[in-house]
Amino acid sequence: MDTPEKTPGTDDAGQSTTPTGTATQDWAQASADPTYRAAVVDLLGALAYGELAAFERLAEDAKLAPSLADKAELASMASAEFHHFERLRERLARIDEDPTRAMEPFAGALDEFHRQTAPADWLEGLIKAYVGDSIASDFYREVAVRLDSDTRALVLAVLDDTGHSNFAVEKVRAAIEDDPRVGGRLALWARRLMGEALSQAQRVVAERDALSMMLVGGIADGFDLAEVGKMFSRITEGHTKRMAALGLAA
Repeated sequence: MDTPEKTPGTDDAGQSTTPTGTATQDWAQASADPTYRAAVVDLLGALAYGELAAFERLAEDAKLAPSLADKAELASMASAEFHHFERLRERLARIDEDPTRAMEPFAGALDEFHRQTAPADWLEGLIKAYVGDSIASDFYREVAVRLDSDTRALVLAVLDDTGHSNFAVEKVRAAIEDDPRVGGRLALWARRLMGEALSQAQRVVAERDALSMMLVGGIADGFDLAEVGKMFSRITEGHTKRMAALGLAA
């Protein structure tokens, strides 16, 4: 079957890959706009706390690991997440922003998300890291295309996969193969995580004025409301593909 040709200047999802507006500027140029600067500080603050929380969670999940090798693997991933946090903290300090103050608005919501979605066992922890972190990563990647070149490079670097995806897929598929009944429980758990994670992403946008303005068109070439809807549709499609990789029904 022939593969449809992509429109020049677009990616596989049909998004434009040709930089325009703010995306063609560096930080020194773009940060002259105080509203844009505030949006970036919000974004980096949310990302930084997310990475710090991911470090804490992976270190905690390592205690549930069924083997020493699995424990070491998760500990290594936790270390990578903390390194990402350090890079974000350093960038905030470099642009004369207090990292703690930048993270504080997001700590409560993220802590509540993790409280409501505490895994009951090792497999649920793997699903949470794979599904929840991937949804957050997709969201931030969508936002990154509208950022100045310096900030975009940093955001994409800290969103690099720490290796958790392949590790989670391998372990979950093996568990389902050993006991197919596990699949139903994990599929329900993943659906719950999907709903909670999307709600969290929407709250992040709605509660921070500068960030929401960037997404709905208040800053330069930001998304309009229709594009925001398409963005969340693409995130949902990505989740469906990841569920298939796990061998679970979306």
